[in-house]
Amino acid sequence: MDHPCRVALTERAARAGGAVALDSFRTDLAVETKSGKTDVVTAADRAAQDRVVSVLDGAVPEEPVVGEERVEPRSTDGASGARHDREGGPRKANGEARPVSGARSEPRAEGGVETVPETGSAWIVDPIDGTNNYVRGLRTWATSVAAVTDGEPVAAATVLPALGDAYVAGDNAVRLNDDPVTVSDRTDPETFTVVPTIWWGFDRRDEYAAILEGIVERFGDLRRVGCAQAVLARVADGSLDAAITNVETNPWDTVAGAHLVRQAGGVVTDIEGEPWHHEGRGLVASNGEAHETVLATAREAESR
Repeated sequence: MDHPCRVALTERAARAGGAVALDSFRTDLAVETKSGKTDVVTAADRAAQDRVVSVLDGAVPEEPVVGEERVEPRSTDGASGARHDREGGPRKANGEARPVSGARSEPRAEGGVETVPETGSAWIVDPIDGTNNYVRGLRTWATSVAAVTDGEPVAAATVLPALGDAYVAGDNAVRLNDDPVTVSDRTDPETFTVVPTIWWGFDRRDEYAAILEGIVERFGDLRRVGCAQAVLARVADGSLDAAITNVETNPWDTVAGAHLVRQAGGVVTDIEGEPWHHEGRGLVASNGEAHETVLATAREAESR
């Protein structure tokens, strides 16, 4: 499959999964927990991922998929296997959610992998990034799909179905709803709006607090969005200037968005200042102006 076709497929798959998620948005969904009280999943996450995988299987059945939720085995006709039941159990009450095991990526019988392959082509899927927003009825959540070759992204699409926005990255270009966008041209850190992204566990809240303090001290404003893929897309379109985390990231939370930022003219590094890779430590994305100042904020969080 040539590059333009991969770009088109990322968009088609992301839009298809996003449409499934949107169908269940603001409905009476059961909410389950995965690794912790704030790490939640719904039947809509699984159904949306199933739809994305089905679209990918129809075009590139031989290429593996890395997904946030369990990737079901493929059937012999190339379609995705049995779908997850939408009946997820009791509705969340009083802030509590029902635990579920096995929610992270697991290998499927044909074509499924747990980690991003370092050779060959693969696809990385986040069916609903920002599930906490999703289950609260907040509109900032995303469905993202990235195509990678030899471990590096070559195409990406991030759709925000509840907001009607779709970002697609090709070669050195990003389009938002078919209009070209680029990172911001701001150069003065005191005019920057910066976002702490991903999530710091309860055992790392001192680092989270240090990141917040560093942003407030150095930059003009701060946002907390709750959806890493939306944050990175907004850095790519120039409405945000930078995003910071010093924690380990998952590829489904970051690869598509990092590709958007780079193709829109921005810079993405790890906290060592090296070109960002999905196995690197932390993520610092910016418009490329004052990147060292943004980077210093991430680094200093670990030394306070």
